[in-house]
Amino acid sequence: MRKICLALPTHRECVATIAAVAAEASYAIDRFDVEVVYVILDSSDPATFRRHAAAVDALPSTAKLTVLHLDEERQRDFLSGVVARSGHPQPELIMDLMLPKAVSYGACTNRAFLIAASLGCDSVHRRDSDIEFQKHAIGPVFPVHHELIALGRPAAEVAAYVSEVDLDPADRDKPVVTVGASYVGEMSVDIAEIKQLNPQAYYHIVSLWAAEGTTEEDKRALVAESFTGAADEPFVQDHSILCLVDPMRVDMGNISYHRVHEEIPLPPMTETIGSDYFLIHLVPDSRLPGVLHNRHVVNLHTPDRKTDAAFHPYHLRLAKFFLSMRYLHVIYQRMREEGQRLLGPGYRIRAERIAAIVREAARLDQAPNIRRLDQLELAYRTLGGRYAVFAERLGACRDQLLAEAERDMTDFALLIDAWAGLVAAAKAAGRPAGESGRC
Repeated sequence: MRKICLALPTHRECVATIAAVAAEASYAIDRFDVEVVYVILDSSDPATFRRHAAAVDALPSTAKLTVLHLDEERQRDFLSGVVARSGHPQPELIMDLMLPKAVSYGACTNRAFLIAASLGCDSVHRRDSDIEFQKHAIGPVFPVHHELIALGRPAAEVAAYVSEVDLDPADRDKPVVTVGASYVGEMSVDIAEIKQLNPQAYYHIVSLWAAEGTTEEDKRALVAESFTGAADEPFVQDHSILCLVDPMRVDMGNISYHRVHEEIPLPPMTETIGSDYFLIHLVPDSRLPGVLHNRHVVNLHTPDRKTDAAFHPYHLRLAKFFLSMRYLHVIYQRMREEGQRLLGPGYRIRAERIAAIVREAARLDQAPNIRRLDQLELAYRTLGGRYAVFAERLGACRDQLLAEAERDMTDFALLIDAWAGLVAAAKAAGRPAGESGRC
């Protein structure tokens, strides 16, 4: 029987989401021959963790479902054993990259990948704590439906189960390694207020996402599309496409992976929005098949990010996202150029080649990022109020941000080198210990 991992990372209150994803797990068990491990990686404060633990305890008992609710202490215990078993010569650095003190979307998902490996899971199905599922006459619209139909099977077989096929015949012997969709509802990045205050400033900020040399016309198209997901596209009936999945059409709160997550980790950048999107690019760049479907989740803007206390760190994460793109755009371009040469025997990712591309990018000139910071600071000053205050803070930490953006790439390359050893050690370690797990 196939075992899968439904992963829910969180650092905020999400009792409703915990119950909703548990219902998705039950759906998977009822309709597919699978065992589900539902892993909740919880970095929230103690009071919120206790509410989450009560929500887990209240879940109905379901055969073939295991729920693991792990706080950071239990995650650290698991990781320390894995890192030690891997024999890496820099165990403290690897621990810092896997469980940093600051928020890291990539590192948290990497922990889910290793836990899934330790549990013998065939695939990882990632959800976010600020989503809910669309409703329809068929019931909640669960993405796992399409994920379990396709993941791990040869693309040629999956072709019989999708609505459309848009895949080169040369790629049809390869396994389907990702299945995903997007979101409806709120923008994925909470910056609608900027657009309302000053559309021109909004353009100058969001256009920083563009690669060097992008035309003004293409920048405007990118800004119009950015952070909008599937816009207001409601679910009517299922539609799926076997293809090389366009990274702009999927979201990390609605994605699943087979095998590739054990071959390449996500960048362990801290305080950086979008740091968990690397595999979304790597899969199509290396010409590995996926399925794009329309069971979009509903994105919500939770109250915690609206507070004045959260404003500065949130916009700092956005600024660091723009700085990271200086490197990532070049990496993505190099991966597209390499294409299938990134694959080794059995269509597996050549990790050493990805690490080399990342290291090469880490040596890029920082001048474009200096210009990004200039433009960003000016745009925030134009907005006034707390945005102008943020601009002052941004100006005071420019050198630090530039250095961090560069170091993030060298750290990522190092983690790629270590990843195979960590995955093997996780598989040998077995299930993470912790009283909060229940069957």
